[in-house]
Amino acid sequence: MRFDPQHPTKLDKELMTDTLSLEPLETSEAEYLMKSATEALLGHFEASCQGTLIVDKQARIVWMNDRYRKRLGVPDPASVLGKPVEAIIPNSLMRQVVETGRPIMLDIMDFGEESFVVVRLPLRDQAGGVIGGIGLMLLDDALSLAPIVSRFNLLKLNYADANRRLAEARRAKYTLSSIIGATAACVALKQQARRAARTKAPVLIQGETGTGKELLAQSIHNASLCADQAFVAINVAAIPETLLEAEFFGVAPGAYTGADRKGREGKFKLADGGTLFLDEIGDMPQALQAKLLRVLQEGEFEAIGSNRLVSVDVRIIAATSRDLQAEVNAGRFRADLYYRLNVVTLLVPPLRERLEDIPLLCEAILETLSKKLSLPLREISVNALNRLLQHEWPGNIRELQNVLERAVMMSDNETLLSADIDAVLNVSGKPKSVQPGLSLQQTVNAAEKAAILKAMSAAGGNKARAATELGISRTSLYEKLALHGIV
Repeated sequence: MRFDPQHPTKLDKELMTDTLSLEPLETSEAEYLMKSATEALLGHFEASCQGTLIVDKQARIVWMNDRYRKRLGVPDPASVLGKPVEAIIPNSLMRQVVETGRPIMLDIMDFGEESFVVVRLPLRDQAGGVIGGIGLMLLDDALSLAPIVSRFNLLKLNYADANRRLAEARRAKYTLSSIIGATAACVALKQQARRAARTKAPVLIQGETGTGKELLAQSIHNASLCADQAFVAINVAAIPETLLEAEFFGVAPGAYTGADRKGREGKFKLADGGTLFLDEIGDMPQALQAKLLRVLQEGEFEAIGSNRLVSVDVRIIAATSRDLQAEVNAGRFRADLYYRLNVVTLLVPPLRERLEDIPLLCEAILETLSKKLSLPLREISVNALNRLLQHEWPGNIRELQNVLERAVMMSDNETLLSADIDAVLNVSGKPKSVQPGLSLQQTVNAAEKAAILKAMSAAGGNKARAATELGISRTSLYEKLALHGIV
């Protein structure tokens, strides 16, 4: 039975006039309504579409409306019946639809020099089996979709741009050349970092706050084979303990009330293939230490609320300002995790142990501040340098950056003077023995001589080894030895 709006039956009239009834429909009425809606919808599509085609389970044509036939240039309707659809429409995908049972909701099909916008749907029996398929030509001109396609392409471009900017934000900015210093301790640290970059073994960076541990971690990443992958950093001490597990391992969709329906990826997944930098790992709760150890050993984890194991390939670089060995002895840090992380250990020296690097650091910091603050490049006087050399620097390089930035902001002098430093720096502790009246070049020469002497002493007088530690050639070392009168 088919619904005829010109000659409605008694049931049709009841359905049309009693649409606001709240009483449930009888099963037969509901089935009839669904059948009528389906037939009406099909009739609407057939009337409004530019062409309609039906094939059987073997993708043979069983029906084609006149508009489609004329559009394809088929003179005799009977001539196409029973033929494979590809024999009439070479680019048709109707066979794919009936074989897979999957619809192709919107597609552009080429026929000769024309392009049609088509929809392809499978037809099923009451048991759900595929018995054929129907193809509908919605538009006979693909240009009609230009506004939609244009908007879709714009969304794709915006999405790609967002992904690109996110990837750039996760890339490490610093390289080994960003580590400023010529002292033996600094040169040795850079050599150790280069060796660490050659492997994927975990690295533990220990040093006081403000010494540049993350800069060193980024430098190792950029010197490694995974430099083109993500560098993801997480400060363990800055995240509440209750959220740390979710930050590390992510959350499955709907894991708990208020959780994102789409789920959330953790830092381990984001760093897959690259480097995960765990800053202040000494502050990690013991419960999470055990889970971190498993990831390091097995290379897999489970997101919160999920039973599925996720495999990752992540290089771990951890950093701490605490004495982890003392934390292990006190029972606050797991010994097994400590030994797992402590494969390669790098000790970043505090600034008070490399004061000879302060002139070079000041030069680099002032250049960076000039670009950051859009101000003319400032210089620093010898007296101002001497004033900086008298400070103990408990905040290390970060404190030096802060002092110089404040001095630049508060002074109008083209060259920073000792008075400018005094205005922002309280000199504490016992003053260092610095020879007054030295020029900047003399100060740099003195620092260079001290660095060479330390390297020669550490190398036991072996000039080749000392040159390697200093990062210079043996010829350059011989020239500097003669220049400074070192025998």
